[in-house]
Amino acid sequence: MIRLSLLLGCMIAGSCAGTNVIQTSENTAIVQASAAPICGGIGAARVAQKQAAIATLQAGFDRYVIMGSSAANNTRVSQGPGTYQTTGIYGGGMMNATTVYQPGPVIHSGSHDQAFAVRMFREGEPGAAQAISARNALGPEWEKAVESGSLATCL
Repeated sequence: MIRLSLLLGCMIAGSCAGTNVIQTSENTAIVQASAAPICGGIGAARVAQKQAAIATLQAGFDRYVIMGSSAANNTRVSQGPGTYQTTGIYGGGMMNATTVYQPGPVIHSGSHDQAFAVRMFREGEPGAAQAISARNALGPEWEKAVESGSLATCL
């Protein structure tokens, strides 16, 4: 139930992930992705992979190889303040009281982060045969992904 509410929150807010691309040479780049706790590490990696494909096509290349990667789980779970409710009964000169504690909400914060070092290739270039097709990585709607320029969700 909590995962569902977090997922709905991401969908309503429209942004559960963010990306950044740093071009390091004509055919290399560092792709960084950060995703909400609900996305998990796999979601952050998926966002980084798709962003690598977008960056490849935007730079005029067709294929890419992930040459190195790093990941970090910077998520935290905390609990908000709770409440106390005391009820009592007075009778026969004595007070009988009961106090009930209601814990506060569980709060998930932070992010899953992923970074890829990417080498890009044009079709027919040496090494391109072993590289991943950027268009295939983005799927049939790859043109829309390239036009948007970045991803805002891990879904």
